[in-house]
Amino acid sequence: MIMNDTYILGIETSCDETSVSIVKNGVTEIATVVSSQMDTHAKFGGVVPEIASRMHVEVITMVLEECLNKASITMDDIDAIAVTYAPGLIGCLLVGVTFASTLSYIYNKPLVPVHHIIGHIYANNLKSRLKFPLISLVVSGGHTEIVYMDKDYSFKKIGGTLDDAVGEAYDKVARVINVPYPGGPTVDKLAHIGNNTYNLPTPLDDNSYNFSFSGIKSAVINLVHNETQRGNEINKEDLCCTFQNKVVDILTKKTIKALKEYKCNNLIVAGGVSANSGLRKRLTEICNDKNISLTYPEIRLCTDNAAMIASAGYYAYKLGIISDINLKARPSSSMY
Repeated sequence: MIMNDTYILGIETSCDETSVSIVKNGVTEIATVVSSQMDTHAKFGGVVPEIASRMHVEVITMVLEECLNKASITMDDIDAIAVTYAPGLIGCLLVGVTFASTLSYIYNKPLVPVHHIIGHIYANNLKSRLKFPLISLVVSGGHTEIVYMDKDYSFKKIGGTLDDAVGEAYDKVARVINVPYPGGPTVDKLAHIGNNTYNLPTPLDDNSYNFSFSGIKSAVINLVHNETQRGNEINKEDLCCTFQNKVVDILTKKTIKALKEYKCNNLIVAGGVSANSGLRKRLTEICNDKNISLTYPEIRLCTDNAAMIASAGYYAYKLGIISDINLKARPSSSMY
Protein backbone atom coordinates (compact mmCIF):
# COMPACT_ATOMS: atom_id res chain seq x y z
CA MET A 1 0.00 0.00 0.00
CA ILE A 2 1.44 3.38 -1.01
CA MET A 3 0.91 6.14 1.49
CA ASN A 4 0.11 9.56 0.08
CA ASP A 5 2.22 12.44 1.32
CA THR A 6 0.54 14.90 3.68
CA TYR A 7 1.33 18.59 3.37
CA ILE A 8 0.62 20.82 6.36
CA LEU A 9 0.62 24.62 6.11
CA GLY A 10 1.78 26.12 9.42
CA ILE A 11 1.08 29.66 10.65
CA GLU A 12 2.83 31.27 13.63
CA THR A 13 2.13 34.79 14.97
CA SER A 14 2.27 34.37 18.76
CA CYS A 15 4.74 37.20 19.38
CA ASP A 16 6.92 39.24 17.01
CA GLU A 17 7.63 36.82 14.16
CA THR A 18 5.21 36.40 11.26
CA SER A 19 5.91 32.96 9.82
CA VAL A 20 4.36 30.55 7.34
CA SER A 21 5.76 27.11 6.53
CA ILE A 22 4.92 23.97 4.57
CA VAL A 23 6.02 20.62 6.03
CA LYS A 24 5.60 17.18 4.45
CA ASN A 25 4.67 14.19 6.62
CA GLY A 26 5.72 15.99 9.79
CA VAL A 27 9.44 15.62 9.13
CA THR A 28 10.39 17.32 5.86
CA GLU A 29 10.48 21.11 5.72
CA ILE A 30 9.50 22.18 2.20
CA ALA A 31 9.59 25.95 2.66
CA THR A 32 9.56 28.43 5.54
CA VAL A 33 9.31 32.21 5.51
CA VAL A 34 9.81 34.36 8.61
CA SER A 35 9.22 38.11 8.75
CA SER A 36 10.99 39.37 11.87
CA GLN A 37 10.06 42.51 13.78
CA MET A 38 13.19 42.46 15.95
CA ASP A 39 14.67 45.73 14.66
CA THR A 40 11.40 47.57 15.27
CA HIS A 41 11.00 46.38 18.87
CA ALA A 42 14.69 46.82 19.70
CA LYS A 43 14.08 50.58 19.84
CA PHE A 44 11.71 50.00 22.75
CA GLY A 45 13.83 47.42 24.59
CA GLY A 46 11.18 44.73 24.16
CA VAL A 47 8.10 43.68 22.21
CA VAL A 48 5.28 46.23 22.07
CA PRO A 49 2.09 44.14 21.64
CA GLU A 50 0.06 46.72 19.71
CA ILE A 51 2.85 47.33 17.21
CA ALA A 52 3.50 43.60 16.86
CA SER A 53 -0.10 42.72 16.01
CA ARG A 54 -0.36 45.59 13.53
CA MET A 55 2.80 44.44 11.75
CA HIS A 56 1.45 40.88 11.52
CA VAL A 57 -1.63 42.22 9.73
CA GLU A 58 0.55 44.16 7.28
CA VAL A 59 2.74 41.27 6.14
CA ILE A 60 0.95 37.95 6.70
CA THR A 61 -0.60 37.71 3.22
CA MET A 62 2.75 38.44 1.58
CA VAL A 63 4.49 35.89 3.81
CA LEU A 64 1.97 33.22 2.73
CA GLU A 65 2.42 34.06 -0.96
CA GLU A 66 6.20 33.98 -0.66
CA CYS A 67 6.10 30.60 1.10
CA LEU A 68 3.82 29.04 -1.53
CA ASN A 69 6.04 30.40 -4.32
CA LYS A 70 9.15 29.13 -2.58
CA ALA A 71 7.61 25.66 -2.29
CA SER A 72 6.23 25.77 -5.87
CA ILE A 73 2.84 24.53 -4.72
CA THR A 74 -0.65 25.98 -4.35
CA MET A 75 -3.27 25.89 -1.61
CA ASP A 76 -4.91 23.00 -3.50
CA ASP A 77 -1.88 20.85 -2.56
CA ILE A 78 -2.28 21.58 1.16
CA ASP A 79 -4.01 18.90 3.26
CA ALA A 80 -4.56 20.91 6.45
CA ILE A 81 -3.77 24.26 8.04
CA ALA A 82 -2.08 24.31 11.46
CA VAL A 83 -1.96 27.50 13.51
CA THR A 84 -0.65 28.61 16.89
CA TYR A 85 -3.71 29.39 19.02
CA ALA A 86 -1.96 29.66 22.43
CA PRO A 87 -0.09 30.86 24.41
CA GLY A 88 1.17 34.28 23.37
CA LEU A 89 0.21 37.92 22.94
CA ILE A 90 -3.56 37.89 22.37
CA GLY A 91 -3.56 40.52 19.60
CA CYS A 92 -0.80 38.70 17.75
CA LEU A 93 -2.45 35.29 18.14
CA LEU A 94 -5.73 36.70 16.85
CA VAL A 95 -4.12 37.72 13.57
CA GLY A 96 -2.80 34.22 12.90
CA VAL A 97 -5.94 32.40 14.07
CA THR A 98 -8.24 34.68 12.03
CA PHE A 99 -6.04 34.31 8.95
CA ALA A 100 -5.86 30.51 9.30
CA SER A 101 -9.61 30.24 9.91
CA THR A 102 -10.30 32.32 6.80
CA LEU A 103 -8.01 30.14 4.66
CA SER A 104 -9.67 27.03 6.12
CA TYR A 105 -13.11 28.34 5.12
CA ILE A 106 -12.15 29.58 1.65
CA TYR A 107 -10.18 26.49 0.61
CA ASN A 108 -12.20 23.94 2.64
CA LYS A 109 -9.15 22.66 4.50
CA PRO A 110 -9.14 21.20 8.04
CA LEU A 111 -8.03 23.67 10.73
CA VAL A 112 -5.58 22.25 13.28
CA PRO A 113 -4.98 24.13 16.57
CA VAL A 114 -1.39 23.85 17.86
CA HIS A 115 -0.07 24.85 21.28
CA HIS A 116 3.04 27.00 20.87
CA ILE A 117 5.18 24.91 23.25
CA ILE A 118 4.18 21.67 21.53
CA GLY A 119 5.45 23.35 18.38
CA HIS A 120 8.82 24.02 20.02
CA ILE A 121 9.07 20.37 21.05
CA TYR A 122 8.36 19.24 17.47
CA ALA A 123 11.04 21.55 16.06
CA ASN A 124 13.31 18.65 17.03
CA ASN A 125 11.27 16.34 14.78
CA LEU A 126 12.50 18.32 11.77
CA LYS A 127 16.09 17.43 12.67
CA SER A 128 15.52 13.75 13.41
CA ARG A 129 12.39 11.76 14.11
CA LEU A 130 11.47 11.82 17.79
CA LYS A 131 12.37 8.57 19.55
CA PHE A 132 10.25 7.46 22.51
CA PRO A 133 10.21 7.41 25.43
CA LEU A 134 11.91 10.76 25.81
CA ILE A 135 12.43 13.67 28.16
CA SER A 136 12.00 17.18 26.78
CA LEU A 137 13.61 20.14 28.51
CA VAL A 138 11.53 23.16 27.48
CA VAL A 139 13.42 26.43 27.99
CA SER A 140 12.11 29.72 26.65
CA GLY A 141 11.19 33.28 27.58
CA GLY A 142 7.88 32.17 29.03
CA HIS A 143 8.40 28.52 29.96
CA THR A 144 10.79 26.24 31.81
CA GLU A 145 9.48 22.68 32.07
CA ILE A 146 10.58 19.05 32.04
CA VAL A 147 8.18 16.94 30.00
CA TYR A 148 7.90 13.16 29.57
CA MET A 149 6.62 11.69 26.27
CA ASP A 150 6.04 7.99 25.59
CA LYS A 151 4.47 8.56 22.16
CA ASP A 152 3.52 11.34 19.75
CA TYR A 153 1.31 14.07 21.22
CA SER A 154 1.39 12.59 24.71
CA PHE A 155 2.75 15.03 27.31
CA LYS A 156 3.29 14.55 31.02
CA LYS A 157 4.64 17.50 32.98
CA ILE A 158 7.26 16.35 35.45
CA GLY A 159 8.18 19.79 36.75
CA GLY A 160 8.29 23.45 35.86
CA THR A 161 9.19 26.91 37.03
CA LEU A 162 7.44 28.25 40.11
CA ASP A 163 8.00 31.86 39.03
CA ASP A 164 10.21 33.28 36.28
CA ALA A 165 11.08 31.31 33.17
CA VAL A 166 14.78 30.93 32.40
CA GLY A 167 14.59 33.11 29.28
CA GLU A 168 12.90 35.84 31.29
CA ALA A 169 15.76 35.73 33.82
CA TYR A 170 18.31 36.04 31.00
CA ASP A 171 16.50 39.06 29.56
CA LYS A 172 16.32 40.75 32.97
CA VAL A 173 20.04 40.24 33.60
CA ALA A 174 20.74 41.69 30.15
CA ARG A 175 18.70 44.82 30.90
CA VAL A 176 20.35 45.32 34.29
CA ILE A 177 23.84 45.32 32.74
CA ASN A 178 22.64 47.49 29.81
CA VAL A 179 22.87 44.89 27.06
CA PRO A 180 20.61 45.78 24.07
CA TYR A 181 17.47 43.77 23.26
CA PRO A 182 17.35 40.85 22.66
CA GLY A 183 19.79 40.33 25.51
CA GLY A 184 19.77 36.57 26.09
CA PRO A 185 22.14 35.62 23.23
CA THR A 186 24.55 38.41 24.24
CA VAL A 187 24.63 37.21 27.87
CA ASP A 188 25.52 33.77 26.50
CA LYS A 189 28.40 35.22 24.44
CA LEU A 190 29.73 37.30 27.33
CA ALA A 191 29.59 34.24 29.61
CA HIS A 192 32.17 32.47 27.45
CA ILE A 193 34.59 35.38 27.83
CA GLY A 194 34.29 35.85 31.58
CA ASN A 195 35.18 33.90 34.71
CA ASN A 196 33.06 32.50 37.51
CA THR A 197 33.94 35.14 40.13
CA TYR A 198 30.71 36.53 41.60
CA ASN A 199 28.74 35.05 44.48
CA LEU A 200 25.24 34.19 43.28
CA PRO A 201 22.71 31.77 44.80
CA THR A 202 21.94 28.42 43.20
CA PRO A 203 18.34 28.42 41.91
CA LEU A 204 16.13 25.94 43.87
CA ASP A 205 18.65 23.15 44.30
CA ASP A 206 16.33 20.49 45.76
CA ASN A 207 15.06 16.99 44.93
CA SER A 208 12.04 18.22 42.96
CA TYR A 209 11.83 18.80 39.23
CA ASN A 210 10.70 22.38 39.73
CA PHE A 211 12.69 25.53 39.02
CA SER A 212 12.82 29.04 40.46
CA PHE A 213 14.83 31.80 38.83
CA SER A 214 13.43 34.84 40.63
CA GLY A 215 16.03 34.53 43.41
CA ILE A 216 19.09 34.59 41.16
CA LYS A 217 17.49 37.34 39.06
CA SER A 218 16.97 39.47 42.18
CA ALA A 219 20.49 38.68 43.37
CA VAL A 220 21.93 40.02 40.11
CA ILE A 221 19.81 43.18 40.35
CA ASN A 222 20.89 43.79 43.96
CA LEU A 223 24.54 43.08 43.20
CA VAL A 224 24.63 45.55 40.31
CA HIS A 225 22.77 48.17 42.36
CA ASN A 226 25.07 47.82 45.38
CA GLU A 227 28.26 47.89 43.34
CA THR A 228 27.03 50.95 41.43
CA GLN A 229 26.22 52.70 44.71
CA ARG A 230 29.78 52.03 45.90
CA GLY A 231 31.19 53.41 42.66
CA ASN A 232 32.51 50.02 41.56
CA GLU A 233 32.36 48.88 37.97
CA ILE A 234 30.65 45.58 37.21
CA ASN A 235 32.61 43.09 35.14
CA LYS A 236 29.84 42.12 32.72
CA GLU A 237 31.67 39.10 31.36
CA ASP A 238 32.31 37.63 34.82
CA LEU A 239 28.76 38.32 35.98
CA CYS A 240 27.30 36.66 32.88
CA CYS A 241 29.63 33.70 33.32
CA THR A 242 28.65 33.22 36.97
CA PHE A 243 24.95 33.62 36.20
CA GLN A 244 25.00 31.21 33.26
CA ASN A 245 26.98 28.57 35.14
CA LYS A 246 24.44 28.58 37.98
CA VAL A 247 21.49 28.36 35.60
CA VAL A 248 22.99 25.65 33.37
CA ASP A 249 24.04 23.63 36.43
CA ILE A 250 20.51 23.35 37.81
CA LEU A 251 18.84 22.80 34.42
CA THR A 252 21.28 20.01 33.63
CA LYS A 253 21.14 18.40 37.08
CA LYS A 254 17.35 18.07 37.16
CA THR A 255 17.07 16.99 33.53
CA ILE A 256 19.59 14.16 33.95
CA LYS A 257 17.80 13.10 37.14
CA ALA A 258 14.52 12.89 35.20
CA LEU A 259 16.12 10.78 32.47
CA LYS A 260 17.35 8.33 35.08
CA GLU A 261 14.09 8.13 37.04
CA TYR A 262 11.92 7.72 33.95
CA LYS A 263 14.37 5.26 32.37
CA CYS A 264 14.75 7.32 29.20
CA ASN A 265 17.72 7.30 26.88
CA ASN A 266 16.44 10.11 24.65
CA LEU A 267 16.62 13.82 25.49
CA ILE A 268 15.43 16.75 23.40
CA VAL A 269 15.78 20.46 24.20
CA ALA A 270 13.10 22.88 23.04
CA GLY A 271 12.39 26.62 23.08
CA GLY A 272 14.38 29.79 22.43
CA VAL A 273 16.95 29.08 25.14
CA SER A 274 17.78 25.76 23.46
CA ALA A 275 20.04 27.92 21.27
CA ASN A 276 22.15 28.77 24.34
CA SER A 277 25.67 27.49 23.63
CA GLY A 278 26.53 27.02 27.31
CA LEU A 279 23.54 24.74 27.85
CA ARG A 280 24.18 22.84 24.64
CA LYS A 281 27.83 22.27 25.52
CA ARG A 282 27.09 21.01 29.04
CA LEU A 283 24.28 18.68 27.97
CA THR A 284 26.33 17.35 25.05
CA GLU A 285 29.24 16.48 27.36
CA ILE A 286 27.03 14.72 29.90
CA CYS A 287 24.92 12.88 27.32
CA ASN A 288 28.02 11.67 25.49
CA ASP A 289 29.41 10.42 28.79
CA LYS A 290 26.18 8.63 29.73
CA ASN A 291 25.41 7.40 26.19
CA ILE A 292 22.16 9.37 26.01
CA SER A 293 20.73 10.41 22.63
CA LEU A 294 20.52 14.23 22.62
CA THR A 295 18.71 16.35 20.04
CA TYR A 296 18.16 20.09 19.81
CA PRO A 297 16.75 22.07 16.87
CA GLU A 298 18.75 23.96 14.28
CA ILE A 299 19.49 27.44 15.61
CA ARG A 300 17.05 29.06 13.15
CA LEU A 301 14.27 26.78 14.44
CA CYS A 302 14.90 27.49 18.14
CA THR A 303 13.11 30.84 17.93
CA ASP A 304 9.47 31.17 16.83
CA ASN A 305 8.76 29.75 13.39
CA ALA A 306 5.91 28.08 11.51
CA ALA A 307 7.86 24.94 10.54
CA MET A 308 7.60 23.64 14.10
CA ILE A 309 3.85 24.40 14.11
CA ALA A 310 3.37 22.51 10.83
CA SER A 311 5.38 19.54 12.12
CA ALA A 312 3.33 19.33 15.33
CA GLY A 313 0.20 19.98 13.31
CA TYR A 314 0.81 16.87 11.20
CA TYR A 315 0.58 14.58 14.24
CA ALA A 316 -2.40 16.47 15.64
CA TYR A 317 -4.13 16.15 12.25
CA LYS A 318 -3.46 12.40 12.13
CA LEU A 319 -5.01 12.10 15.60
CA GLY A 320 -8.11 14.00 14.48
CA ILE A 321 -7.42 17.14 16.52
CA ILE A 322 -9.41 19.51 14.32
CA SER A 323 -11.17 22.79 15.11
CA ASP A 324 -14.02 24.59 13.40
CA ILE A 325 -13.48 28.10 12.05
CA ASN A 326 -14.57 29.58 15.40
CA LEU A 327 -11.22 28.63 16.95
CA LYS A 328 -10.36 31.05 19.76
CA ALA A 329 -6.94 32.52 20.46
CA ARG A 330 -5.85 32.13 24.08
CA PRO A 331 -3.08 34.16 25.75
CA SER A 332 -2.50 31.31 28.22
CA SER A 333 -3.44 27.65 27.96
CA SER A 334 -2.12 24.35 29.26
CA MET A 335 -0.79 21.76 26.81
CA TYR A 336 -1.48 18.94 29.29
